[in-house]
Amino acid sequence: MSWRWLEQHPYTWGFVGRVLIKAIVLLVLVNVAYALLQPMAWLGQLGVYGWLVPYRERLPFGERPEAYNLSTHNLETLFSTHVVNRPKASDEFRVFLIGDSATWGILQTPEQTIGGTLNALNLTTIDGKRVVAYNLGYPTLAVLKDLLLLDYALRYAPDAIVWLVTLESLPRAQQLTTPLVARNVSRVVPLVQAYGIALSVQEPTLSLIDKTLVGQRRELADWLRLQWLGGAWATTGIDQYFGAYVPPSNDFEADITWQGLSEGVLDDELLAWDVLQAGKQRVGKLPLLFVNEPIFIADGENSALRYNFWYPRWAYDAYRAMFTQLSTLEGWQTLDLWDSVPAREFTDSPVHTTAQGSAIVAQALAEWLTR
Repeated sequence: MSWRWLEQHPYTWGFVGRVLIKAIVLLVLVNVAYALLQPMAWLGQLGVYGWLVPYRERLPFGERPEAYNLSTHNLETLFSTHVVNRPKASDEFRVFLIGDSATWGILQTPEQTIGGTLNALNLTTIDGKRVVAYNLGYPTLAVLKDLLLLDYALRYAPDAIVWLVTLESLPRAQQLTTPLVARNVSRVVPLVQAYGIALSVQEPTLSLIDKTLVGQRRELADWLRLQWLGGAWATTGIDQYFGAYVPPSNDFEADITWQGLSEGVLDDELLAWDVLQAGKQRVGKLPLLFVNEPIFIADGENSALRYNFWYPRWAYDAYRAMFTQLSTLEGWQTLDLWDSVPAREFTDSPVHTTAQGSAIVAQALAEWLTR
């Protein structure tokens, strides 16, 4: 359209008004259609992964752009990028690893994680099937988050589940606050109700606006960004930021509180053991191994009072005793690896290990898987 045409056909405010009204009507119709169709339910399962770029070895997590990764709370989007989407081979024995950031592999490449190390062992079961581990760990500490991911992951036909836990992921008060749970309450409520988990949570009431393109723009934007980042990730293999870190403290104040509690007041009601019980019920007859994951054990000042920055000895010892008692009562298969990794093999937290630490855990799991 030339300037000469505009000079000969000057626009009027009526023309501008009609254009704006049409644009608003079109915007409203698009948002109403989006609310009715809810395309993220199926769009989230699609993308460039698996055909244009390889699947990721672990669930997307992170916000630094140089890591070619991001955090999203849409489960369809999370799992659509993951290698678990590959068709299951007839000779494959699938092992799903569920847990926190120690399982996901903070400061580790995918090959250095527990799952990656386990796969490098090239294990076979007694009936000749290849053991293939899938890293479905996700950073943040809450066993309800683990149950949420486990519930979704069962559609991918696992043959065994390994669930790594630690005391810090069990406080009942923090089960509903972790972002992945808070953003998926509609999926959490049926689990809480079906298995009698002692948590007060209600089905969210979504308005029409919440269901529109405007209301769900973040989920759509995350999906688009993950597709865009796929090429850079596939080229570099980088999916997290490897920067300098501060090792776990070896010296402590003479403080024995944990989660605001003093010695002697830790009891079963404070910890969400019923979430683990729900997980056992949810998997049915599938083999499920609960693993008490390794922790950093200090030997410096006041280490007689505390194992590490997270855990005073009294609280962690009480947790382990409860874990053992409940496992015996429920007939759970368990591994207690709490002190299996030397202190030198921890990186930036009481549960994050080096590649060698992952190898120690993987070897213990290998013995369970092949016995």
